[in-house]
Amino acid sequence: MIDIKSMNVPELTEFVTQNGFPKYRAAQISGWLAKGVTDFDEMRNIPSDLKTFLTARCYISVATIEKKLESRYDKTVKYLFAFNDGERVEAVVMSYRHGRSICISTQVGCKMGCTFCATGQSGFSRNLTASEMLAQIEAAQKDLNIRISNIVLMGMGEPLDNFDNVIKFIGLVSSEGGINIGARHITLSTCGLVPKIYELSSKKLQINLAVSLHAPNDEIRRKTMPVANVYPMDALLKACRDYFSATGRRVTFEYSMISGVNDSDDNARELAQKLSGMGCHVNLIPVNTVEGTGYKKSDIKRQKSFVNILAEKNITATVRRTLGSDINASCGQLRRKHSNEGGK
Repeated sequence: MIDIKSMNVPELTEFVTQNGFPKYRAAQISGWLAKGVTDFDEMRNIPSDLKTFLTARCYISVATIEKKLESRYDKTVKYLFAFNDGERVEAVVMSYRHGRSICISTQVGCKMGCTFCATGQSGFSRNLTASEMLAQIEAAQKDLNIRISNIVLMGMGEPLDNFDNVIKFIGLVSSEGGINIGARHITLSTCGLVPKIYELSSKKLQINLAVSLHAPNDEIRRKTMPVANVYPMDALLKACRDYFSATGRRVTFEYSMISGVNDSDDNARELAQKLSGMGCHVNLIPVNTVEGTGYKKSDIKRQKSFVNILAEKNITATVRRTLGSDINASCGQLRRKHSNEGGK
């Protein structure tokens, strides 16, 4: 069966014409898919013979809401979505003054094995298709009756480990005939797959790149992020500098603050030295409490001291506001809990 929602208009045009249907039908089908239809029978201006053909040859990816949690404090909504094959991922919708952002998943599980992350503890099942990424956004918009304005690829999985599908997704979601969220409103987060950062650079996309650094040196980084054993920090930071040179887009570094692990004043000074002259931004994140890790978030005093030291060294940094704390809004925990309670 063909994943029709992952096709762009040129691909869809070639598909329908090669099978004997008029070229203009592709735009009609694409329009219906962009509206989030889940069944070919919902395409009202499509003739019955084409509907029959599509039903026999193609499928439409759907993200079904398996579970939904709503924060009592800040309107954050967390979803556990199920796909056509029964696999499940998480997505989170967050409300800000500038609009609503959705953090979506790009893989079912993750291979990267970061020790502070709940997703990696559940293992890896498969990559998501471009259409399954789109389906998460469509399902959330329909359920909440809202318009999503920003997308963050920071949910379950490593986006650059699913490179081709992610690039296809970005093209589809930013197209005028689709959901039409511009590239500058899309942030891709990576743990630091250096060759893929260079490949992303070559695409010259205007998306925002966020790199999960989480340590000021290789010694600490290797203890928390296995990827650091393959790509040392110096190579990663060079790739980030080259990304900025190629795209003109400032890089953001994500830094989970873990009490007693990477949050000392010396850690802050070392981090500032490593990032000097990059014109980057550091997003400090008090680490989420994940069962089994033993990690605790840095206290407020440590967070403020870290920010101040970075500022003294001309490194801009902010502490990320915690959203959805009462619903464990960080990705991976809801799916893991569901599985432990007997879900697949």
